[in-house]
Amino acid sequence: MTNHDEAGAVRPLTLAWVSRHLEVGERAVGTEALHGGSTAEMRRLTIGTRDGGTRDLVLRSFVDPFHVERAEDWLDREAGALTLLAGTGVPAPALVAVDPAAAHCEYPSLLMTHLAGRTVLDDEGLETRVPLLARQLVAIHAVPPGERPRGYVALTTADTVVVPKGADAAVWAAAIDVIRRPAPPYEGRFLHRDFQPGNVLFDVAPSGSAGARITGVVDWAATSWGPADLDVAHCSTNLALLHGPAWGQRFAEAYEEAGGVLAAATSERLYWRVRDALACSEEVRLVARPWREAGRAELTTRAVEERLDTYVTALMDALG
Repeated sequence: MTNHDEAGAVRPLTLAWVSRHLEVGERAVGTEALHGGSTAEMRRLTIGTRDGGTRDLVLRSFVDPFHVERAEDWLDREAGALTLLAGTGVPAPALVAVDPAAAHCEYPSLLMTHLAGRTVLDDEGLETRVPLLARQLVAIHAVPPGERPRGYVALTTADTVVVPKGADAAVWAAAIDVIRRPAPPYEGRFLHRDFQPGNVLFDVAPSGSAGARITGVVDWAATSWGPADLDVAHCSTNLALLHGPAWGQRFAEAYEEAGGVLAAATSERLYWRVRDALACSEEVRLVARPWREAGRAELTTRAVEERLDTYVTALMDALG
């Protein structure tokens, strides 16, 4: 089997497990490490088919000790989500096999089909992509879960928020006070829980421009049940940090334009929007690194912190 790089090597037990889930006469003939994920090793496997052609699969393995502890839950949820989404029209990978407790593989792993397209993190073409992202999220929230996933988990507390250097202390204190309140009541929806540009694949036109069509939504390991506002808030935060604070508010507007329904009360919208933004304050370094690796070299940790500060201030001005 050909390794396109050393990091792409598949461990022996895992490779044997993969082979048992291929069609008769198929075998893995190549592997390549995929970059951009922050919690798991991702590899694209080239599978030689009986007719002499090839097809691609994707292997996700949790190898870091910190993440291995949570891998069984994540992989169980992802396997359940991919099974649920089959036939819904949401462009998600198809589940091939899962070994959440590493009963057969060296590490907890999931095997799924490979989707065409690529992530697009550039500013160019954003006006086209934002409405597509919004429509896709509305479609995800419309999926009726056969078995309701577990309730969402809040990713921050008022006591763990990290206030950026140079931020207006009064503004941030007011924002932190927002999430000290009890969560507002909500109508539950099927949530992706990490819906953001890094987990959405677009087709790429021959000219090199992107954004005409979404070809896939990936990374369903955090699937949850909760308010639509929470998924919208998460994508809004990511857009604000990637492309500028105004795009955070624009995404929420695009979601409603696409038929999505958000909390009626301004105070409730503020709660969910601020909760996600403040959660990001604790992991700015982790958020920024894959963006830089993808070519956005200007998005240093400090630059992203400054955008987060501007975004939180804008939220408090607009909704507070």
